[in-house]
Amino acid sequence: MSFDPQTLKYNDAGLIPAIAQDADTGEVLMMAWMNATSVQQTLVTGDVTYWSRSRQEFWVKGATSGNTQKLVTFKLDCDRDCLLVSVRQVGPACHTGRRTCFYTEVKDGAEVILQEAPPTV
Repeated sequence: MSFDPQTLKYNDAGLIPAIAQDADTGEVLMMAWMNATSVQQTLVTGDVTYWSRSRQEFWVKGATSGNTQKLVTFKLDCDRDCLLVSVRQVGPACHTGRRTCFYTEVKDGAEVILQEAPPTV
């Protein structure tokens, strides 16, 4: 059975959430948005491509930073309204320089930073 990105359930803005997970460790790295075209580009090129809501343009992860994501597996949830992309991450996934965007935990009612940002040069 062939896959058609149009069969996914996009929100009113034509976007679907995509969770990026490290293919080797299972660590959740980040969440970003895709549209039908970025889904197709990701599947064709193997370079994970998102839709930047703030810039209103395609965002090939790592194109400017060098912190790339290469697609390993592409999964959809049971409702077809969320994606899970397993990736080979080169460098940090988070724009703060951290390995993951999920570096803050709420513990006993307080926010705890689990990983400090690397020093800026």
